Amino acid sequence: MRVTRGRRVPELEPPAEWRPTQAVEDPVLNSPYEEPSWYWRYQDGVPQKMRGRRPAMYWYQTKKVGEAQQDIWAEEQADELALVNRLRADVGRWRERDYEKASKVTKDLLAWWRRKDAPRRLFFCQIEAVETLIYLLELGLTGALSQARKKREVTQEDLARLLAGQRPSFHLASEGSWPRLVDPPNEPGLLPLPRLGCKMATGAGKTVVMAMLIAWAFCNRGRNRGSSWFPSAVLVCAPNLTVRERLQVLKPEDAKNYYDEFEIVPPKYRELLNDGKVLVTNWHAFAPKSEHSEGGTSYRVVDKGEETSDAFTLDRLGDLAGRLPLLVLNDEGHHCWRPAPGTAVGKAAKGVQKGLSAEERRSLEEEAEEARVWLAGLDRIHNSGLLGPGKGCVLAAVDLSATPFYLANSGYPEGSPFPWLVSDFGLVDAIESGIVKIPRLPVMDDQAKKDEVGRPDPKYFRLWRHIGESLSAADRTTNGRPKPEAVYREAEGALLTLAGQWKKRFDEIRAAAPGSEPVPPVLIVVCDNTEIAEVFFRKISGEVRRPALDADGKEIEETGYEGSVVLPELANAEGVRRTVRIDTGLLRKLETDGEQTKDQAAAALRAVIDTVGKRGGPGEQVRCVVSVSMLTEGWDASNVTHVLGVRAFGSQLLCEQVVGRGLRRMSYVPDPETGRLTPEYVDVYGIPFSLIPFKGRGVVDPKPDPVYHHVYAVPERAGFEIRMPVVESYTYDLRKDEIECDVDTLEELVVEHEPTTVYLASPRGYQDAPDATAMGEFEPQTREEFYRRNRFQQIVFRIAKLILEDLAQGGEGARAQQLRDLALARHRLFPSLVGILNRYVERRVRFAPGVDRRELGLEKYVTLIRQRVRDGILPQAASPEAPLFPVTNSYNPVVSTAKVDYRTARPVVPLEKSHLNLAAYHSELERRAVLELERLDIVECFTPNDRRIGLVIPYQYLEKDCTYEPDFVVRLRGGTLVVLEIKDKGGELAGVDQVKAKNAAAHKWVAAVNNAKRFGRWAFEICREPARLGELLGKHVAGGELLPFRVVTPSPGDRFRTCVPLTTLRAAAGGWSEEQEGLFESLSQAEEWVTWEGAPVFSQGMFVAKVQGASMEPAIPSGSYCLFRPAPAGSRQGRILLIRHSGVTDPTTGGEYTVKRYRSEKAVRDDGGWEHQRIVLEPLNPDFAPIVLEPEHEDEVRVVAEWVQVVGTGIEDH
Repeated sequence: MRVTRGRRVPELEPPAEWRPTQAVEDPVLNSPYEEPSWYWRYQDGVPQKMRGRRPAMYWYQTKKVGEAQQDIWAEEQADELALVNRLRADVGRWRERDYEKASKVTKDLLAWWRRKDAPRRLFFCQIEAVETLIYLLELGLTGALSQARKKREVTQEDLARLLAGQRPSFHLASEGSWPRLVDPPNEPGLLPLPRLGCKMATGAGKTVVMAMLIAWAFCNRGRNRGSSWFPSAVLVCAPNLTVRERLQVLKPEDAKNYYDEFEIVPPKYRELLNDGKVLVTNWHAFAPKSEHSEGGTSYRVVDKGEETSDAFTLDRLGDLAGRLPLLVLNDEGHHCWRPAPGTAVGKAAKGVQKGLSAEERRSLEEEAEEARVWLAGLDRIHNSGLLGPGKGCVLAAVDLSATPFYLANSGYPEGSPFPWLVSDFGLVDAIESGIVKIPRLPVMDDQAKKDEVGRPDPKYFRLWRHIGESLSAADRTTNGRPKPEAVYREAEGALLTLAGQWKKRFDEIRAAAPGSEPVPPVLIVVCDNTEIAEVFFRKISGEVRRPALDADGKEIEETGYEGSVVLPELANAEGVRRTVRIDTGLLRKLETDGEQTKDQAAAALRAVIDTVGKRGGPGEQVRCVVSVSMLTEGWDASNVTHVLGVRAFGSQLLCEQVVGRGLRRMSYVPDPETGRLTPEYVDVYGIPFSLIPFKGRGVVDPKPDPVYHHVYAVPERAGFEIRMPVVESYTYDLRKDEIECDVDTLEELVVEHEPTTVYLASPRGYQDAPDATAMGEFEPQTREEFYRRNRFQQIVFRIAKLILEDLAQGGEGARAQQLRDLALARHRLFPSLVGILNRYVERRVRFAPGVDRRELGLEKYVTLIRQRVRDGILPQAASPEAPLFPVTNSYNPVVSTAKVDYRTARPVVPLEKSHLNLAAYHSELERRAVLELERLDIVECFTPNDRRIGLVIPYQYLEKDCTYEPDFVVRLRGGTLVVLEIKDKGGELAGVDQVKAKNAAAHKWVAAVNNAKRFGRWAFEICREPARLGELLGKHVAGGELLPFRVVTPSPGDRFRTCVPLTTLRAAAGGWSEEQEGLFESLSQAEEWVTWEGAPVFSQGMFVAKVQGASMEPAIPSGSYCLFRPAPAGSRQGRILLIRHSGVTDPTTGGEYTVKRYRSEKAVRDDGGWEHQRIVLEPLNPDFAPIVLEPEHEDEVRVVAEWVQVVGTGIEDH
């Protein structure tokens, strides 16, 4: 349909002059992690590479809505998105000024999201979208922008006007329309709904942006509990059941939540997420309930009347109703639209429905009903009055969509953007940044003939028009619509050609993974209506419905299979479903009824569609999908390689919606040399998209498309899991009895002035009136409470405690024993640290005039002092022979092969002796090494390694901090782990000094990790010839510690049944001083679980721990791993127990706990009862003295557990 000013002109296809633009050599111009700096511009169909960033605008083919400039996209019409462009400039300057006026939490989060060393870097478009939303929510809507030092493109006064629906002061292209940040109801007396819109291309990561925005809200609210500007409740609205289920990852408590998966928050803020509540629902939940229903059942005698808005809100929000105002996130928000004033929608919109089929009319009516119910629900929540008369309950509704435009039935021009758009990163920008696949469109025309390699000619660019021009009168129905069989006949050439290209791709993928069943590529066929879709499905799949007789002779319909006329690889058979037709009627029933549907066919179809391309799902091996109109929201398959459009495409919006379903990438691993994502492609026929930079498909392509292999942890091989410590830096052991630091050599610290008084006003800017709040209504808030709770010396003590924890990193084994024996923990180190800190503050800390000394307690100053003083202490305190110890990541101290799940275009080798299914290799030498590791008997298991698997070794080169990823980690028989590097002569000669630095770093890493004694025994080897691997690794088997157990990764149901947790005696006994409550509940959360041959029957609460010292020999040799169980009820006499008591001073453990034989001596009282005289904890080795306790009550002695046996020896307590 063409768009004119407010009306719709029926048309099957764009006009004849709508022709393909020229392809470009490389559509990808920018890194996805940086702001775009280049873009393609078409002038008369000829692409030009332009410096800078493309201005935000929207395009259409027909009459312009506004008066935009004519020099961009000359063959298309465009209107500028003025608000978006101005906000881009303001947010960019805000970013350069380190987020001026933002809260400390907000600054921390934004810095965390922008860090370049993140394991999974966020895209620039994700960061810019959330920056813009935070800028408006935290500064714009609160009035903080009025305090800005510099003039802004969008002033505080402009925002006030936009929130009132009034025209802003800045220049606009159109006199008749302007942006606004509210959506006023058409019903009088209702508060307008505040709305903010983000346009993000499919595959750009909208869900991650929602998680970031929720993190911003909850973390700020956790640190500012009295502020309603930071909501503690978020309502997430979805367009259907599929999307609703997938968005459960936005709940912080969800097992697969995005906050942990993408490391959305720094570790110090993670617990604050639990203070907020997220409710994920779909628009169907906003439908009015029957006046005659009670408890979900309808009764004629029940008449409760229409739900009031407050009752509606309490019922739909549940717990969230007590946390108002809330933030609303509308996923696929283009479904949530309000019709233009005075516009009839649905069945009454006869002008729009003219000339449409019954199926198309029904689709329009459903779109209108969805929009009405969705928006009416939000209006009722906002106007519920639960915060008081005239106060809205929605802080803002944020729409996230790839196409935030009005639909045809809205009364607005189809394809015109929502006026509250504030951020725009659309499909064109995503293609130029490599975030999505690059579409390849037909570009050659040789009179409807194929070229010499069978690739399409231009008639496949405007396929529907070509079909319409080829049909005779007999090929049309009485209403002029083309017959399905005729459509297939005219489109068969395009289908066969595209299917041939699919087959070529399919063969490439299978050849790259011999002996396995890889996830196949997918061909999508999008048809005009269900009748045409049925014909295409029958031809492609060979599946038909035909009459038959049942056992009673009654006529029934059965499924038969006649073979595909397109490709045998796409044919269905009994129990084999390679081609699927999406039955929109079935899916519509499932979306409406949800979990209550009894239609098993609908549920099965949804399960298949939801798992297309996903290993282990029912849709894993689907190869072709036939659909009507377009695939619904929630389709997220990444293995689409070919798309065929057999329908009318009357707008570029529709082209974008359909093409976008095939553009989700398979891999997001950047090229280390360019920083860009490796190009991926999708071939598109029949979708005349003119507004995107695309790559043409020439006669001879220089190289085939990359084949992506799915690398993942095989659950059945959990016994081959390898865990690797995440070492960030190192610390040294300390000299015997001193700790020193020359504070005069440390860098000076300046404590700057920061606002300590903030003036707040009630949120009236968009809830009551747009007028500026009077000065007398401001409420001051100060940091007095912070000063009251934090005395200066308390701050010094806190920093000293943090430094002490740094110095005690890795405190196990010999080093921990030294710290204990020399009394260097707490009572000797702590006073010295406090003295050093006081001297540093007196001599090297300078406070700006008027700054309170207690400002030193702010996190940024605590972190700086902690680092500077600690680094000054270490060189002084370390002796020349002092061993290194690792400082591990506090949030993720270890990484595991169990978490590996990624795709790679590198060649692969299938694995058997590994937790992973495949090994991607970089050279022939690495491939040979893999085969040798698989062959060697001394290798228990191994894993290839790179940044996506997890072992990263830090080092310095040319005074720069660098990281290095060894090639393999190998676990040998006996338990020794070997960091293995494969090097040929060429690799060592290239950058000799840097290679030496890497090798030295690996030796340093191994030494530190071994000193920690918490991660097993490690070694490092360089292999220059794979044939010598047995010799290199064999020496570590002979000297390696033979661990008597295997480390496994159990399912929750296998814990304490097939394995037990591995912990330490200190952890089991409760540490140095903490009370130990709920020990065995916490054991279930252990990171490591073990089992062994000949193990006894396990039970709840058992664990394995290492027992050091010879006091219990010969029964428990020093260094033995022992199995313990919960202490049984009854007499403790004579049992070997793990005991904790304040009177214990065991020199072996160094704490208030010990493993000894228990003996209680009792005396009879005069009244016939008895009382304790003393409790003796006896060693079995006569060279050791017993520990004697004299408690008043036996209960004062905490029996943590009972010893069962030495693991792997059969020695047990009798």
